Amino acid sequence: MKPLALTLSLMASAITAPTMAATTLNVFTAGDDNMVEYINEFLAPRFEAEHPDVRVRALGTGPGDAGSQAIYETLSAQRENETWGVDVAVIHQRMAGQMTQEGLLSRYTADLETGPLASADSARNALGVDVEGYVMPMFQSQIAVAYNPALLEQPPESYQALAEWVKEHPGQFGYNGITGGMAGVGFVFGWMYAFTDMVETLQNGPWEEDAPERWTAALDQLRTFNQHVTMTPGNAGTMDAMNRGEIAMGPVWMDMYYTWMADGRLNPDFRLMLLEPGMPGQPMYYVIPERAEHAELAAEFIALATSPEVQAEGIVGRFNWFPGIDAEHVRDELSDTQWAQLYSDVTPETLAERGLSMPQADYFRAILEAYESHVSH
Repeated sequence: MKPLALTLSLMASAITAPTMAATTLNVFTAGDDNMVEYINEFLAPRFEAEHPDVRVRALGTGPGDAGSQAIYETLSAQRENETWGVDVAVIHQRMAGQMTQEGLLSRYTADLETGPLASADSARNALGVDVEGYVMPMFQSQIAVAYNPALLEQPPESYQALAEWVKEHPGQFGYNGITGGMAGVGFVFGWMYAFTDMVETLQNGPWEEDAPERWTAALDQLRTFNQHVTMTPGNAGTMDAMNRGEIAMGPVWMDMYYTWMADGRLNPDFRLMLLEPGMPGQPMYYVIPERAEHAELAAEFIALATSPEVQAEGIVGRFNWFPGIDAEHVRDELSDTQWAQLYSDVTPETLAERGLSMPQADYFRAILEAYESHVSH
């Protein structure tokens, strides 16, 4: 009977053990619900298997910049505490600069095993703020123009050519202006890069007080452009209109485009391109708060999340996002089919040349205000 009693005792211990994890790693993430699911269902089991005494707890703070703002407010409220209740945070590019400048983030990537794998400018610059060492890209999202080859054999390949093309093909280009999603907002930013002489300044600063006064010609052109296009309700609305043949082209988030394509929701003949001189995208960042209670574990978690294997299987395989680390480091982890699907239309070289950042924070706000006052009315 002793062996049975011992077995029952071991079983009881095994049943209760998971609830006795010594350490909880708190991961706060902005973004949609899929971000929380990704951490809980994909990253957490892998990390917990390597750290049996650790439990990963993900908390979603909401989509868009508001989700990152909520994380900022959480950390700000704990400024006077010895340790803070957030170990890892996933934030948008727009908030990363402010949090770095206010001393809320730890400088950690120099000691991160995967740190050297992310060499893109977005790993060092967040809307004009130097964030080198404080952020590690989780993934890179990119806005591009989707088009239907059946409706146009040779699409316009630059903003300048597109501005002329819509006059001859009214209603065939569709986008959502600055309402209904960031694909349209990003298209407007790309327009400003193309039709002002401020592309570098808009991305990196410094702020010039009289800059909006010099945008009149570009905004006049955009107002005229809008008279010849179809206004859609957003990213999904643009792709729906393309499916119905109502428009021939329009800006989309590439990851959403690829997901719809994989799900059979888009015409498989559709193609993608980046207009010259470039179109913006943005990363999500992994950061460690300055007074994270479990900073070493947080760094190990981020190293796992940004490893080539996890970036390939999780970021590319599950969500059709571009990897946060350089594509060359993920290539061997992807099948030829996966690589072709992700980069067949927009190659890594094209991304490096035409994948631009969002405007510096002050210009970000100023462009939206200028559009609202000068183009929308």
